[in-house]
Amino acid sequence: MQNFYSSGKLLLSGEYLVLDGALSLALPTQQGQTMLIHPIETENTLLWISKTHKDQIWFKAELNLPDLQVVSFHGEEKVAQTLVRILTRAKAMNSDFLSDSRGFEIKNKLEFPRDWGLGSSSTLINNIASWADVDPFELLFSSFGGSGYDIACASSESPILYQLQQNIPKVEPVAFSPPFVKNLYFVHLNKKQVSSDSIKLYRSKKVSQKNIEDISSISHSLSITSELDQFKSLLGRHESIISEILETKPIQKRLFEDYNGQIKSLGGWGGDFILAAGNDLSPDYFKSRGYPTVIPFENMIKS
Repeated sequence: MQNFYSSGKLLLSGEYLVLDGALSLALPTQQGQTMLIHPIETENTLLWISKTHKDQIWFKAELNLPDLQVVSFHGEEKVAQTLVRILTRAKAMNSDFLSDSRGFEIKNKLEFPRDWGLGSSSTLINNIASWADVDPFELLFSSFGGSGYDIACASSESPILYQLQQNIPKVEPVAFSPPFVKNLYFVHLNKKQVSSDSIKLYRSKKVSQKNIEDISSISHSLSITSELDQFKSLLGRHESIISEILETKPIQKRLFEDYNGQIKSLGGWGGDFILAAGNDLSPDYFKSRGYPTVIPFENMIKS
């Protein structure tokens, strides 16, 4: 039996512009996804099972080996097609992967709800890359696309500064655990943001080199500041820059204008999590407005 594990992710700074080389501050989460691989007696067969954080099966499939043809599946057809695409690419990268007659049962289990946007896809890709013994960034870029910060988080034990330099991932671990960490909360907006839609919107806008440089500077400053007021100011500047690029109001102006603190969108604007920098009254504020999932920074992020 083989066992693989990858951490989830949150992008604290650099959303969208990380695709164009901006420095970003990315956070691996304490919750991730496991993959257990059991050999089975049935030859040339791959049995795939994916479970939620509540141990409920949300997808299952049977594939023929070595051609990876789908025999049957239960769940969304798009998930089956995506699984075949990732495995096919991994096999192309390593010709020994799934090349003999052995059969396998693969059990995957998420530790976080699927609609949280913490990386159900990136943790899967990283686990498959580990199993296939291939480069996880190459597997991501050739199957899904994206910046790769989520793959960097998947195998990191601490927050990271992440940047694409001439399309090559650069990862720098940072000790991001500021003295005001108890003032930071992650709030789920009760809906899932579709990453591809967010990127499509971003690609339709104009982005300057100054935008990229400003976001990079903010990311670096966020990683080292020890003052809450400065941290909140940096978050506000970041929101203003992205707001101007996307021609969209920041989430704080749209939903939480009376919040006594600073709010920042994380990842694609409009869904998943936001970061709230406030005080010990912040959880009650968000819960009273219909957002019950409020998680202290220390309970969410690896540090």
